[in-house]
Amino acid sequence: MVEEIVKKHFPFFESGLRSAIMESGTYREFSANQELIREDQYIRSFPIVISGLIKVCRTDEKGNELLLYYLKPGEVCTVSLICCMDRTRSKVKALTEEETSAILIPVELLDSWMTMFQTWKEYVMRSMQMRFDELLNALDSIAFMKMDERLEKFFIDRYKAAGSMIFEGSHQDVALALNSSREVISRLLKQMENNGLIGLSRGRIDYSPLCDRL
Repeated sequence: MVEEIVKKHFPFFESGLRSAIMESGTYREFSANQELIREDQYIRSFPIVISGLIKVCRTDEKGNELLLYYLKPGEVCTVSLICCMDRTRSKVKALTEEETSAILIPVELLDSWMTMFQTWKEYVMRSMQMRFDELLNALDSIAFMKMDERLEKFFIDRYKAAGSMIFEGSHQDVALALNSSREVISRLLKQMENNGLIGLSRGRIDYSPLCDRL
């Protein structure tokens, strides 16, 4: 199964790298809301996403979350790669947003692959650039955008990442992702519904009207 997946999703990898992934990688399937990486843990393997969606976030001592970015199919969490390189504890938490499949790569292969395979080095460096841009984007939204703008951006980013126009979850889940309170988010969601941007129902937010305006 790993061989077929690697050939299909990573045709740009050199043949030696594909063979190495087939030999050492482990294919796994995860249910929604499953934690893949915990903060402050040493990482033994890192996921390359095959299908689904993974959110990467930071949490504080009270359990409040700050969404940093999403991982889509074909992508890897470069923050976790940096921790692997330095042999330090994870600085982020990664959870599945929906049913997700991934290939897990042992961390001890990271350094050797960087020198052995040019396409792996290019893949990692390109991923780091993407993640850096997204972290700057997240910082800009916190520093310069109002909460209603951040809320719209939250749904738009999710649509761009996964193509989904439905959020299955509570207002509290959205508040956690934006490091806000449920009361504030509920009020803003109601305003968005009144403006025809979303549709609200129990445990479900339909933001397709917002996406249609893009």
